[in-house]
Amino acid sequence: MRELVTLIFVASFALVTQTLAQTPAQAPPKPKPVAPTAAAAGKSAAASYDRTLLRPAMLKEKAPETFQVKFETTRGDFTMDVTRAWAPIGVDRFYNLVKHHYYDNMVVFRAVPGFVVQFGISSYPAVNAAWRNADIQDDPVTQSNKRGFVTYAKTSQPNSRSTQIFISFKDNSFLDSQGFAPIGVINADGMKVVEMLYDQYGDQPTNEQDQISKLGKAFLDSKYPKLDVIKHATIVGAAAASASTAAKPAAPKAVAPPAKKPQ
Repeated sequence: MRELVTLIFVASFALVTQTLAQTPAQAPPKPKPVAPTAAAAGKSAAASYDRTLLRPAMLKEKAPETFQVKFETTRGDFTMDVTRAWAPIGVDRFYNLVKHHYYDNMVVFRAVPGFVVQFGISSYPAVNAAWRNADIQDDPVTQSNKRGFVTYAKTSQPNSRSTQIFISFKDNSFLDSQGFAPIGVINADGMKVVEMLYDQYGDQPTNEQDQISKLGKAFLDSKYPKLDVIKHATIVGAAAASASTAAKPAAPKAVAPPAKKPQ
């Protein structure tokens, strides 16, 4: 009897062993997707801009005597002709900013019909912090703030230009005596695109420049989602247009002059 039990046990063990050998191994469970950590998100955001922008003192290259900058926006493209002789200090700053893609992925936060379009606050808070005190000296005003002309925004204090610029919709020559020195001009075709930039928020975002600077594009996307964006601003060649190519002025409206509020 004992021998029979032993034989049954051995036969059963052999059958189980054979069955296990013929069963394919089960694949390990697929890992569930998880949200990136805050550190990873921060790293991703940092990779979205040129790290040189965190060191303004390094951006000191002299600009060419003339050059063009192409702006690709959510409303279309336009080109700016820049002339260094008009405002050498301002143009050198602008050239370095564009060369290092400062204006890429930037929201056009101010558009006032019949007056100006203004932009120049980075979408990245770390970049804004780096440029907070990087103002440049004033240039003499050699050109007038007519329609299509591009000029730095500034405060009422001298030598307060930094990164913000504005484009005039009409003849704003009253700004000449206030020290607003143009650096370039947009031609008539380009102004058609500029005039399409979303302008229904008026000056509301302008009054929140501190928040824009501290929180970046995320703040504007949340509170002012219809604003247009500059996808890329790129140096594309020597200047071709002249001041006479700017379009005729639109009907003027009484509004406050463009200003960069202290951040």
